Amino acid sequence: MAKRPAEPVGTESDALKRGNRPTKPEADDEIGDFEDEYEDEFESEDEIFEAGVDGQPDGEPEAEEQNDAMEVDQQTFIPGRNRLAPGETLAPDPTTYEMLHTLTTTWPCLSFDIIRDDLGDERTAYPATIYAVAGTQAESGREKENELMVMKLSGLSRMEQMRGDDEDSDDDDNEDADPILESKSIPLSSTTNRIRAHQSPPLNSSVAPTTLTATMTEAGQVLIHDITPHLTSFDTPGTTVTQQQNKPTSTLRMHKGVEGYAIDWSPLVPQGKLLTGDNAGKIFVSTHNEGGSWSIDDRPFTGHESSVEDIQWSPVERNVFASASSDGTVKIWDLRSKAHKPAIGVQISKSDVNVMTWSRQTSHLLATGADDGVWAVWDLRSWKPSAAGSSSSSFSTMNSNSTPVASFNFHKEQITSIEWHPQEDSIVAVAAGDNTLTLWDLAVELDDEESRDTAGVEGVPPQLLFVHYMEMIKEAHWHPQIPGVVVATGGLGFGHVNLLFPYTGLC
Repeated sequence: MAKRPAEPVGTESDALKRGNRPTKPEADDEIGDFEDEYEDEFESEDEIFEAGVDGQPDGEPEAEEQNDAMEVDQQTFIPGRNRLAPGETLAPDPTTYEMLHTLTTTWPCLSFDIIRDDLGDERTAYPATIYAVAGTQAESGREKENELMVMKLSGLSRMEQMRGDDEDSDDDDNEDADPILESKSIPLSSTTNRIRAHQSPPLNSSVAPTTLTATMTEAGQVLIHDITPHLTSFDTPGTTVTQQQNKPTSTLRMHKGVEGYAIDWSPLVPQGKLLTGDNAGKIFVSTHNEGGSWSIDDRPFTGHESSVEDIQWSPVERNVFASASSDGTVKIWDLRSKAHKPAIGVQISKSDVNVMTWSRQTSHLLATGADDGVWAVWDLRSWKPSAAGSSSSSFSTMNSNSTPVASFNFHKEQITSIEWHPQEDSIVAVAAGDNTLTLWDLAVELDDEESRDTAGVEGVPPQLLFVHYMEMIKEAHWHPQIPGVVVATGGLGFGHVNLLFPYTGLC
């Protein structure tokens, strides 16, 4: 990937502050003595030469500037590292966001997916519109209140300070309109562990694409819903959704009641091909047929010694996928394997590997996030099949060539979500149990002299672009059609969905 020069120290200092800070009561204004900045205007030439710049000995200005910078940076609040004092609360700095909106739901929606639309790719006009689907996690004893929420969020304006000075410009039309949430509810009787959406291309341009969702439930079932009529109802007046259309089109029971979290649709099979992994370490492949039925390979792929936490199809090889497990390994599989065993397995962590993401821009890069707060990037070209064979025991140790190309321990709690930017091959979004969403640029590179000067802030890698605070954040996804926009979800009591566009040059 291309390397980008590091920002100057001053600029980096500003970038570090593009997160959230504790807000304190404002101190009373104090008026001190004014100092005449011109009182030494008529000093002798010798005095000026001896004093150096600004009346200080040579070398002092730089030292004073660095001290001032360090003094400011030491006040930077880093969520997950610093603690709030009594009476303090965290508030986002509005000047660091292009767009920021928050949605509250009745029950936490700890898993969601963004739905592609026909409004155009790489769009930057405001107000923005986003389509999404989410599954709820109602409290114990009230599971029948769970639902799938199909949503249209419109009227999403940018932050006021980001609007142009020309109030009559076309870009600012309707900017002051309130955000609008339209939603359709699909009743569920079980908690959603994870949900993913897939679109099949239409037969002709006059027909909307078919949008299917696959929901991994706490009951150990995979529910397939066709939410095409729900999405159509948002933009076609008079359209109604029937009770029959709210029912699953299929219920896949190959996991036999064992719940799981790992699920992914193939990006290379238009009609729909699904991977699901459960807490028993089993992985199943299900194929959606043209008539609407499903073909399920009843013989699972096995090799993990514990639960399958996440799973990802290769973005370029239709028969290849990767899985991450609480046994600390990542394994690469080939559907054509008659033994249904992994082709490659690497022990990448001593703790659970919770999440993973396969770069769609640079297909040999895989990023993982673990329970110990470490996230890393791996070059799959260095992963070689074990010479010992294909049994699971041959993958119990780390391959000698499997050192990550990048590894970060900035987060001190478990990584809960990780995703490559859909257009930028070096940008990664990471969510963690320390209530933060961080954005990273792996192309940033500092030489030794620059890396020694961190403006007084310790433990902050130069690749860190942005820190956003969000309680109990669970998932974060880039919008595939609106560059730079991230949607994140979490919940403490109630569910919160944040739609943010950090103003960090990601557009």
